[in-house]
This record gives sequence, C-alpha cells and structure tokens, in this order.
Amino acid sequence: MNRYKFFILSLTLICVASLSAKDYYATDYYATDFGVIADGKTLNTNSIQKGIDFVNKLGGGRLVFTAGNYLTGSIYLKSNVTLHLEEGATLLGSTNPWDYEKDSYIHWMSMIFAVKQQNIGITGKGTINGRGFQTANNMVDYIQRGIYEDPLKLGRPNETNRPQNIYFRECENVTIKDITLRDPASWNQTYDQCKNLYIDGIHVDSKSYWNNDGIDVVDCDGVVLKNSFLDAADDALCFKSHDANSMCQNVVVENCVGRSSASGLKFGTVSRGGFRNFKVKNIKIYDTYRSAITFAAVDGALIENIEVDGVRSIHTGNVIYLRIGDRWSAGKKPVMKNITIKNVYAEIPMDKPDAGYNYEGPIEDLPRNISPASIVGLPEYKIQNVTLQNIEIVSPGGGNPYYAYRGLTPAELDSIPEMATSYPEFSQFKELPAWGFYIRHAEGIIFDNVTFKALKKDYRPAIVMDDAGKVTFKDVRFVEPESEGKKQIFPYKSKALK
Repeated sequence: MNRYKFFILSLTLICVASLSAKDYYATDYYATDFGVIADGKTLNTNSIQKGIDFVNKLGGGRLVFTAGNYLTGSIYLKSNVTLHLEEGATLLGSTNPWDYEKDSYIHWMSMIFAVKQQNIGITGKGTINGRGFQTANNMVDYIQRGIYEDPLKLGRPNETNRPQNIYFRECENVTIKDITLRDPASWNQTYDQCKNLYIDGIHVDSKSYWNNDGIDVVDCDGVVLKNSFLDAADDALCFKSHDANSMCQNVVVENCVGRSSASGLKFGTVSRGGFRNFKVKNIKIYDTYRSAITFAAVDGALIENIEVDGVRSIHTGNVIYLRIGDRWSAGKKPVMKNITIKNVYAEIPMDKPDAGYNYEGPIEDLPRNISPASIVGLPEYKIQNVTLQNIEIVSPGGGNPYYAYRGLTPAELDSIPEMATSYPEFSQFKELPAWGFYIRHAEGIIFDNVTFKALKKDYRPAIVMDDAGKVTFKDVRFVEPESEGKKQIFPYKSKALK
C-alpha cells in the first residue's frame, strides 16, 4: 500500500512541476523576430535554432509560431524553452534527408531533438508534419545511388536513418500538450530515459510509412499520458526498455484512443530492463491488426505491478497477449507478475481488422482459425499472478477442423512449439486448441466475472491450460451455439484448479 501511495504522490508532483515550469517561463518571443519565414519554402533550420538559443540564454520562455508553414530540418530544444505552435502553425519537415542530423549520442535522426535538457515543452493547437513518405523515399533513392550507406532491408532504410518528428533523451520536466503530430519518416515521437513527462491532448496521425509508431516511451520515470488520440501504422501506445539497467516506471495512461496496424497498448518488443508501476485507465483500441493489449518480456525484462482498468477493444485481431520469451536476454531472468486487467469489452472479427489502412499488417496467404487471448510463459520462466476481472470477449468462433486442426491429445498439445527466441505476437503459434483463452507455463491466474461468447460453433473448447497452476475460475460463463454439454475448460499438465 505504501508503494502505491508513493506512486500517486509522485504523479501529482509531476503535474505540479509541469504546470509550474510552464507558468514560470511565460515570456513570449516570436519566431518571425529571428528571421523565420512562414512560406513553406524557405529552410528555417538555422533561424529557428538561433531563436531557441536566444530564449535559452535569456533564462527561458516560449518561442511562438503564428499561423503559417515553417520548413525546417533538425533543431535542438534547450532548457527552459517551449515551442508554442498557435492554431494554423505547422512545423514542416524538409523532404531532403540531408537536412536532418543523425545525433552522435542518440544515433537516430529527428526533426526536433532535446538531449539532457530541463523544463522543455511543445504546446499549442498547431502541427508538426514530418512529410515522411517523401523524405523516406528520397532516402531510398540516395541509398540506391550509393550516396548514403544503408542495408535497405525489406526495401526500406533502417529506422535510425529516417527522421522522427521528436526524439528527447534524458530530459527532465517535459510537457507536450494539444499539438498534432503527423507523417514521420520513422517512429513518430520518442521519449528516452526522461523524468517527469506530461503529455495531454495530442492528436497523432502516424501512418505515412513503415515503422510509424504513435508514441514510444523508453525507460522513462514518471509519465502522464492522457486525453490523446493515436492512429499509427505500427504500435500505437508503445512502452519500451532499451537499457538493461533502466526501468520504464511510474506511468499513468488515461482516456486515450488508439488504432494500429500492429498493437494497441504494448510493452516491448525491446524489453531489456523492464516495466513497473503502471496504471492504464479508460482506453479504446479499434481496427487494430494485432493485440489490443500486449506485454512482452522477451529480452530479460521485469514486468510487475501493472493495472489496466477499462478497455474497449473493437475490431482487433486479439485482445490480450502476455508473453515471456528469451530472445536477447543475455543471461537475465525474465519476470512477469502481479498484473490486473479488468473492465474490458472486446469484439474480435473474422476478417482482417486493419484492411484498407496505409501500411496495414501482413496479409496471410492461407486463412487460420482465430487465435485466442493468451498468457504464455516458458517452462523455466512462468508468468505469475494475473487477475482478469469483469471481462467480456466476443469471438467469431467457427473454427474449422477440416482445414486447420489442433486437437487435445498429449502429442498434439506437446507439439505446440515454445518459440522462446521468436518475435512475440499472438499468432506466432499458428493454430491453438482454444477459441477463448490459452494459458501455458503460468501460475496464479484468476478469472473473475468473465464471459466468453462465440458467435458460431467452434470445435475447440473455450479455455485450454498447459502447465498451469493455481488457476481460479469465479463466475465464468461460456456462450456458444450448439454447445450444450460441451466441456469448455480443458486442463493439461495443470493442477490446483478452483
């Protein structure tokens, strides 16, 4: 209890610190006073940087951009400076890749950098538009002509060789409020090892090119993300841990909507340090190719004390996928424990959930039976203490045993591969023997007031457990056509069931 009181107190202090910083550095300076031209044609990189440096030198304030289009390459935000974009103002990314710097410390490209700065922000009703489709394709042209060195894997430049819109590293007291972020060439906005990060009311349209995440929060301590909309070609709300000695922790996500051609709310995939003390409340995920909720500890991460409360998952390929793997662990023991997911309503479609979106998820040549929600650890690393409460999952059912069959014999269940080193996603095992929930290598799992509903009869049971211990079922209901007398819970190598 004391730990959680401290968590709430620290988050309150984050909000106070963010507001205090914004109020204290309230002097306004106008970008046009530094020779910045809002014609969408003049490259303003140097002039904008001079304005930032000037405001920083005078002790802080806002650099204000009035309505207009401001063309720029890489700029660096400095301590005590806020970029304020008034309604109608757009920071317009150059489509020339040579106008962007690849930072020697971060090793990424970005339009707006900040490295080891304090009391910084980007606010206002304006827009940051990376124009990433054209920029990325211009980079492809340079690579093909031998002007820029890149392996061009899968026909696209490496993510680090395409500019993001924002990359902040090791900054403290960061406020991002009300802005629109659109069309990056790589990931969209990354906050890496920052402290006291406050994000409120942003609108993200991030589906102009490959790897367009909505937001990436990496190894940050003290984060509030609320009242935001994110539409992304890759993961929408993505938390990562790149440093084995760091932790992404003390995070609140509230009142957000996400759409993704990958996953909605995701921890990982890079998961070297871990994720601790998260409170996610009232989110909606829709038209999402993979899972609405994915927690992946595949690189030695510790994932603990996570609460997700209030999820509406509509037209998503999967609703819940918790996974321990052993991909890049380098000897570290992965741990996932003390997870609560509650107050969830989910509808899983038979068709491809993101069909028609830009850069949609892979199209499979052959159909499969719909995969269930899953909690899957490893024999030596079990997922522990997961509570699933007040949940309703509506699945299409209709699994076809004559096309793709996975039965319940010991040989068939044992033949499901462990896939410890594989990329974690809900469909990685292909056919699974349950239509509602599959549990493997886990203990201390509680189902409390959970309804599984199949729209069509399925040859599989709703729940299959393999090497699961201390599983509790309380007020669990199954609705499936033509299923009278069907055994909906199948335990295999499992014990201590209640």
